[in-house]
Amino acid sequence: MPEVDSCVQAAAGPLVAVPPPDESALNAKEEFEMTIARVGKEAPDFEASAYLAGEGFKNVKLSDYRGQWVVLCFYPGDFTFV
Repeated sequence: MPEVDSCVQAAAGPLVAVPPPDESALNAKEEFEMTIARVGKEAPDFEASAYLAGEGFKNVKLSDYRGQWVVLCFYPGDFTFV
């Protein structure tokens, strides 16, 4: 079955360098490092699925648009192209 162009494919999410776990980390409770956007600061890099006119859905990285204006529209899974 050929792949259908859609936005349901997972993207990488936040692109933060994570060191390999050490031995104690393997036995410890799992913890998550949260990346937070802050007003007046550089936005944290991330990868997400986006709809690009003429190209359809594809994964893009915020860093691909460094130095350019970017509008991010977060919408639930029932995106209706509004």
